[in-house]
Amino acid sequence: MGNARVLAFYITVCVVAFVISKIVIAVLLYRRWRRKQMVVRDSFCGGELVMFRSPTMKSLNPDTFLKKLMKLSNKDIIGSGGYGTVYGMTIDDTTALALKRINRGSAERDKGFERELEAMGDIKHRNIVTLHGYYTAPHYNLLIYELIPNGSLAAVLHGKPMDKKVLNWPSRYKIAVGMARGISYLHHDCIPHIIHRDIKSSNILLDKDMEARVSDFGLATLMEPNKTHVSTLIAGTFGYLAPEYFDTGKATAKGDVYSFGVVLLELLTGKKPTDEAFIEEGTKLVTWVKSVVEDKREEIAVDSSLEDCPANEVNHVFNIALMCLEPDPSKRPTMAQVLNMLEQIKSES
Repeated sequence: MGNARVLAFYITVCVVAFVISKIVIAVLLYRRWRRKQMVVRDSFCGGELVMFRSPTMKSLNPDTFLKKLMKLSNKDIIGSGGYGTVYGMTIDDTTALALKRINRGSAERDKGFERELEAMGDIKHRNIVTLHGYYTAPHYNLLIYELIPNGSLAAVLHGKPMDKKVLNWPSRYKIAVGMARGISYLHHDCIPHIIHRDIKSSNILLDKDMEARVSDFGLATLMEPNKTHVSTLIAGTFGYLAPEYFDTGKATAKGDVYSFGVVLLELLTGKKPTDEAFIEEGTKLVTWVKSVVEDKREEIAVDSSLEDCPANEVNHVFNIALMCLEPDPSKRPTMAQVLNMLEQIKSES
């Protein structure tokens, strides 16, 4: 009789869990459906515009958008790479958009568009770029984002003189916390969890308040909470990829943690992961910083443009970066732990 009760209990638990999971999925689908504010068919180009519910898109006239889309030219390009081309579009004095164009013609590009759309469809977070909608046409797809005015962290740290800005320590610390907050949200608060797979300084954008925004989800992978990894083709950017990724081909949250650690070193040193100086020495940023920290000479690694920065705070961030860069992924902290450690620096100060 006792065994029958136990069996009945487990069956009840399983049924309840199944029903709850179905309800959660239904809610997520309903939320995604609710976000679609308007679908406009473009008879001229044979495309389709989907606008999500947001203050920005609510005031946007679809016809105005489509007319401006037809007039885009090379002079409007604000970025480009293997992912596609990004155009800037000014609607009015208060509204500016970034249009990420992904040409069709290959399965990988189409998958990249679908991955980014799937990952970004319901995300609303202060440290992640906002997706306002998308446009599909016979020969290309567009992802419609808010325009982030201060460009990428990479351009600020390593770009042309006209793009570079001198970042003081409070700004760098703020950027580090913002990055951590955004990635932690992807790893821990999104269901399914999102592994970015391409965390790097060029994918960290800076808004008008120099707040960090994580961008470019073309390689993002969705992972159910009960899983530890997703097997996938190796992709990403050399200098930022975790060493185990090459051996296993498994994308994990700890891989993003490693990449975040590399970006932290960029913030601290002002150097690229594959700086020419390291190539001559037969090493790279990560191994160089590790040797410097082991010798307790962090001061020689700090960006020379940083003046009057608190040594204890800088050293704390160096130590957090090295935790993220542990060769053994099981020894790396989670992004939630990284965020907590970074926030503790200022509270302790």
